[in-house]
Amino acid sequence: MHLWGTATFAVMITDSHAHIYSESYDEDQDAMMQRAIESGVHAFVVPAIDSTYTDRMYDIRSRYPDHVHLMMGLHPTHVQPESWKMELDHVQEQLDAHDFVAVGEIGIDLYWDQSTLAIQQEAFAIQIKWAQERNLPIAIHCRDAFDAVFQVLETTGPVAGVLHCFTGTHEQAQRCLDLGLDLGIGGVVTFKNGRIDKFLDTVPLERIHLETDAPYLAPVPYRGKRNEPSYITQVADKVAQVYNMDVLEVARITTANTNRLFKLS
Repeated sequence: MHLWGTATFAVMITDSHAHIYSESYDEDQDAMMQRAIESGVHAFVVPAIDSTYTDRMYDIRSRYPDHVHLMMGLHPTHVQPESWKMELDHVQEQLDAHDFVAVGEIGIDLYWDQSTLAIQQEAFAIQIKWAQERNLPIAIHCRDAFDAVFQVLETTGPVAGVLHCFTGTHEQAQRCLDLGLDLGIGGVVTFKNGRIDKFLDTVPLERIHLETDAPYLAPVPYRGKRNEPSYITQVADKVAQVYNMDVLEVARITTANTNRLFKLS
């Protein structure tokens, strides 16, 4: 058990999106994992980036087989003109050869580079098709790209999944729900300028997944520092405030949501 605030934390929680193989943890990966497990995080859903990280992903799963669940996909910021088709070949090979809980993270990112929009959309659509063929959910990365993401989703047909690290508007949240997508909520919900806390309680809690996106987007009071999965308790605390619910009940419901979507139990 873990003393979480003033309550005895006996809920096993799932971090629905964490890059625990990141170079950011090269000096203390095992200690980071132990802190998370001691905080009640019993499962980590781990998104892919590109082929250069595949071995790292398999390594962390081999060392924590009871806790780590891998996705496979090509991250939109790594969809580059000179390599994206080879990278997609790698994704397809891995999907055919190994077991994964989702295709991800995939999507569109127009914050860093708008010139690759066309191939980002093509790569996104191809990977959605692979998820549909394998009856896998998807984890969507969307940064400054809601319209472009929705454009693809409305042409590919229904697919289960989660829009991870949701930072959009109330209207965009509703559009995700209407498309059958859940929302991944992370450290942004704790930011004063995050805004999503103003309307999040209009979203059924059964459509919410807690995440850290570690090592990125650490929640308050760690904002600006390296994030890690043990900080998911800060996200849960804030979501509980928004919904005016007991934090342990929020942790229980959201973890059940994630375990159901990714078929973890």
